[in-house]
Amino acid sequence: MHLCLIPSHDESWGPSFNWRAAQRRNFIHFSAEADGVAACRSWAPSAPPCAPTRRTIPHTMSRVCCHLGFLLLAEVVLCTAATRFQDVLSNGRTPVASYKQLQGWSSDQNKWNENLYPFWEEDDPRWKDCWKGGRVTAKLVTDSPALVGSNVTFVVTLQFPKCQEEDNDGNIIYQRNCTPDSPASQDQYVYNWTEWIDSCGWENCTGNHSHNVFPDGRPFPHHPGWRRRNFVYLFHTFGQYYQTIGRSSAIFSVNTANITLGKHVMAVSIYRRGHSTYIPIARASAIYVVTEKIPIFVSMSQKHDRNISDSIFIKDSPITFDVKIHDPSYYLNNSAISYKWNFGDGSGLFVASSATTSHTYALQGNFTLNLTVQAIIPVPCRPVTPTPPLPTSAVMTEASSNSTSSATVETMEDNPDGGCHIYRYGYYTAGISIVEGILEVNIIQMTSIQMTESQAENSLVDFVVTCQGSLPTDVCTAVSDPTCQVSQGVVCDPIVITEECLLTVRRAFDKPGTYCINITLGDDTSQALASALISVNGGSSSGTTKGVFIFLGLLAVFAAVGAFVLYKRYKQYKPIERSARQAENQEGLSAYFSNFKAIFFPRSTERNPLLKTKPGIV
Repeated sequence: MHLCLIPSHDESWGPSFNWRAAQRRNFIHFSAEADGVAACRSWAPSAPPCAPTRRTIPHTMSRVCCHLGFLLLAEVVLCTAATRFQDVLSNGRTPVASYKQLQGWSSDQNKWNENLYPFWEEDDPRWKDCWKGGRVTAKLVTDSPALVGSNVTFVVTLQFPKCQEEDNDGNIIYQRNCTPDSPASQDQYVYNWTEWIDSCGWENCTGNHSHNVFPDGRPFPHHPGWRRRNFVYLFHTFGQYYQTIGRSSAIFSVNTANITLGKHVMAVSIYRRGHSTYIPIARASAIYVVTEKIPIFVSMSQKHDRNISDSIFIKDSPITFDVKIHDPSYYLNNSAISYKWNFGDGSGLFVASSATTSHTYALQGNFTLNLTVQAIIPVPCRPVTPTPPLPTSAVMTEASSNSTSSATVETMEDNPDGGCHIYRYGYYTAGISIVEGILEVNIIQMTSIQMTESQAENSLVDFVVTCQGSLPTDVCTAVSDPTCQVSQGVVCDPIVITEECLLTVRRAFDKPGTYCINITLGDDTSQALASALISVNGGSSSGTTKGVFIFLGLLAVFAAVGAFVLYKRYKQYKPIERSARQAENQEGLSAYFSNFKAIFFPRSTERNPLLKTKPGIV
């Protein structure tokens, strides 16, 4: 609502026109009503300003007065009825008093074509009929926070009612077989904008351009496929607006160099193509932040840490710190970045050029981690403008004022190579706790349990496990295939250990085979595991025992038969005996040596093979 006040008289027109000027000045007040019709009210309780008085007034002067009044009335009505972008896009927000110009954006004081782009209040009943089949919603997201000087990106996505989607030509169609009760004869199109546009083709149409304009009168950009973009997106922030056409989603970026630091609101209004006008279908807004501090985040991890989000870690085990810089527009790609660490345990400061580092705490307790990230950003040097020499007093005053304002957002210095750069900093602080946890787990023995026939059929194996560090409170056994990739089951049990970390874990296996065993010991803050491969022969040992006895029995029978056969052969053997004549002929020393040799070397008494009674054996 706008208020225009114009005087209903002018003293330069003569004393006859300025009637009752001494008692009261008359003004005409114009007010823009809700329906857009201007109502005119006179604040003077007496006759209208152009009515003749008792004094004689020439007829010509009276007509001039009345015509001039109507011209002023028409001008005020036009001034009052003109709609600005701020009125449509601000949505009740406080207008920005002063701002810097954003590249590619326009002031929201420009006039808005309400005839082509009607404006509806939030409670207007026409919102219910702005789209077939339901209400369209818009989702606006941003990659904020943004470092000042970088680009911040916004993405708006339209969400259509159920069973509606956009096709390749930009038309809105019904999804086939979306619901079981959808009629087969239903029209394919929700909005067939292809038929609404001139039939002379997508790219070379030359007629009827009156509707292909934005609310400020600027024509649509004629890039390839522009006629398939049937939605108009109007973004508003910082007292300025940006307009573009698109399909069911739109993305754009804005540089933050001329945006003040802090939180700001980005609002978007979406219009769809209509037969004679554009129809509003949805509105959305999002908060974005511009900061002079580098947005950083540090992720911390440890090998045996059970919960990485509780900031509790284990003593004597390295912690890995990984710094993530939020820079989606790659503003810092050409910058020299350094990381200064203070782990809070008295180990001193540590400066690194890598975003990843590790540190081991040797003591238990609570510590404060501090990180400072410095980025040296190369920028174009500002032109040097010569200044005239000042008096001594003025020079001293200027120097003192510069010293107080030295703490600015950015600092520009000369590089050794002749260029210029600015410094940006980011800060991170976190509190962490160091406790004694489970550092190592070892499987020192695996024993198969022998079972009788009356016991269970599953094979039992005992695992003797030791650990180092704190005492565990639970144990978990994971059984998987020999590659340790496919899990076949996990069993967890609570345990109570009061002194030494030494325990026996018994697990059952339902069938023979080779398994990968992972045994994990854990407490409230840490856990560690050990792995081993084990081969299980069978479920019960009774079958194996029977097989062993049967084998031994058969072996004894074969041994008895073999002994009998050898005995029979030895009994039939008869050595060749000497005759009495030969014995008598042996005399003296030669006979003595022959007998001695026969006693100690019986095999040498016969030079020929043994004689056998059975034929066929050589």
